[in-house]
Amino acid sequence: MGRVTAETTETTQAITAPGTPVHGAVADPPWWADAVIYQIYPRSWADADGDGIGDLPGITARLPYLRRLGVDAVWLSPFYVSPMNDAGYDVADYRDIDPRFGTLADADAMVAAAHDLGLKVLVDLVPNHTSSEHAWFRAALASPPGSPERDRYIFRDGRGSEGELPPNNWPSVFGGRGWSRVTEADGRPGQWYLHLFDVTQPDLNWANPQVREEFLSVLRFWCDRGVDGFRVDVAHGLVKREGLPDWHGKVGLYDDVVSEEGPTDGPGGGEDPSVLDHTATGASPMWDQEGVHEIYRGWRRLLDSYGEPARILCAEAWVKPEERLARYVRGDEMHQAFNFDFLETPWDAAALAAVIESSLRVNDEVGAPTTWVLSNHDVVRHASRLGLEQGGPRRNGVAADDPQPDAALGLRRARAASALMLALPGSAYVYQGEELGLPEHTTMPHEARQDPTFHHTGGRVVGRDGCRVPMPWAKAEPSFGFGPGDEPWLPQPEVYGELAVDQQEGVPGSTLELYRTLLRLRGDLALGSGSLAWDELTGEGVLAFRSARADGSGEVLVVTNAGARPLALPDGEVLVASGPLGDDGVLPTDTTVWVRPARG
Repeated sequence: MGRVTAETTETTQAITAPGTPVHGAVADPPWWADAVIYQIYPRSWADADGDGIGDLPGITARLPYLRRLGVDAVWLSPFYVSPMNDAGYDVADYRDIDPRFGTLADADAMVAAAHDLGLKVLVDLVPNHTSSEHAWFRAALASPPGSPERDRYIFRDGRGSEGELPPNNWPSVFGGRGWSRVTEADGRPGQWYLHLFDVTQPDLNWANPQVREEFLSVLRFWCDRGVDGFRVDVAHGLVKREGLPDWHGKVGLYDDVVSEEGPTDGPGGGEDPSVLDHTATGASPMWDQEGVHEIYRGWRRLLDSYGEPARILCAEAWVKPEERLARYVRGDEMHQAFNFDFLETPWDAAALAAVIESSLRVNDEVGAPTTWVLSNHDVVRHASRLGLEQGGPRRNGVAADDPQPDAALGLRRARAASALMLALPGSAYVYQGEELGLPEHTTMPHEARQDPTFHHTGGRVVGRDGCRVPMPWAKAEPSFGFGPGDEPWLPQPEVYGELAVDQQEGVPGSTLELYRTLLRLRGDLALGSGSLAWDELTGEGVLAFRSARADGSGEVLVVTNAGARPLALPDGEVLVASGPLGDDGVLPTDTTVWVRPARG
């Protein structure tokens, strides 16, 4: 059927001819290279004490569910002491647990329970900024300009005759200006500090040796407590360009442009303000600077000193192009980096084929696996995202007065996309609830929203609350089994009751049972360490590839029909399909199938 081409924003990419290897199989990979890792958002996973917020005892009690699901590890979003101005990504103490979630003893018990079940544990690390309530920042505010305490952060004198203007024009990713002015001890307006995110999240100065040593100490603290790795928040943002020059290009999450006279009233540039994009790499002085790699090489040396099994680092780095992202996973730096290009690709076979091949190629060049992901706590869930019009910019939240997703279409495509992702070589991350087919909460009342993006932009940006809604475990229980109380910290949509675990467990064809089957077969067939070569079925609306083990055995054919017409099923044994297959031997549209090919 010829080669597929995919139009991108920059160029036309062509995939390799069918039958030619794109990626080779790996024999006996390290645990993390083909692992499936499940993201737990702690405040929304399970509430043991009934206060409406998930906690560590709740997580521990539900870990057997993950063992049955078939994942290899869990990643927990932040559970540290925090004022929770950004859902815990504003850390006040990196070595203690916020009382909302429990205690250090609860964390130790959770890690031990996970290990007893054969699950590894990754925790979130937030190194770009601290909370403004961190002891270091309080000390900085109490100290004069030029002091060692202030040098741990990015304090600068303002511009203008009285220092009344910010040091440069950088905005905050969450909207508005990226600088705030402090009041000095004598009561006069003083210096400005940088916060690329919330005003309560001052950026650290990674040129300061104390900052570097502190985070090495934090890594040791958690490794000594038994954790198996770290997901690194804003991994591309730690180092800023020397001199902090003004920037007039794409800057942040909402592409704000802030003038010397002050911030705009909201997202500017005439673009849709709900677009999530803080890639902003290349010439940008605040992202993806060369100095970050030296930092991660030091972290890698520390983690490697713990021996086997490896303690790992996973980068949250919104970096383009793919070649620059691959630099984060060179052999002496991080182990994984989320493939956000794959996440952002629309439901289009040509585009998916192009990003899969290019991702594998750039990572193979540095000897790293590709790390696939479709949903997380920062993006619209893919069961809803794929039910929206495809091809436009990815939205940051969906409100009740926005165009609503086609729920049935979105779920059908989400199941097909997940079946595709879990067949790809490399590692994969699964966001809590996607195995239930949970949609975004798209009709959440605005008064319930807590995301700072919503409040900083006066509601122009809906924010991420819709993907962070608490898990439904049992339809007939309070808060659908999330906890003993009736009022979880975010409201759950009614449809969550129908999608609860107890409504899907053991039900043939349910999304939960589909995921369990996919994960079991992925392991049995060694797809995570397998090869990839495009199959001749690849063509208009169709993506198809073959995978085999390192010894060449156990070939599997994976076919995704993203086109408008049914496709004749290939000959062979159907191992699993993301949805019902046609009685007349066809693969319906928006469906993925794994087939053991018939021997010729």
